[in-house]
Amino acid sequence: MNRVNPCLSCGACCALYRASFYWAEGGDMVEGGVPVELTEQMDPFRRVMRGTTGSHPRCVALAGEIGRAVSCVIYERRPSICRDYLPSWLDGKPNERCDQARITWGLLPLTPDSWLSPGEYPRAA
Repeated sequence: MNRVNPCLSCGACCALYRASFYWAEGGDMVEGGVPVELTEQMDPFRRVMRGTTGSHPRCVALAGEIGRAVSCVIYERRPSICRDYLPSWLDGKPNERCDQARITWGLLPLTPDSWLSPGEYPRAA
């Protein structure tokens, strides 16, 4: 059975944190890299996703409504900072940054049960 991905109804991290990464991840440096037109130069060594540096950040690659239905328009080409970000409980551990982003957007933090398949029930202890 397919597991529900709570990130597809969240997007809070993409609208709270700066997404900076090593410049060589760009599509102008590596085939299939992050589309350069969606980035800005941050310093000599890093790029940043457009929209994530201001006082009200929101990644330019985030589509949809936070807390309802979202997606990354460059999901397969997203930078390592996004690939490496694990939402709470995906790996069996909480992620304070995920929890804080969700709380900032008025969403409850994820729990281990957030990753259950439809119709799947938590195991008894």
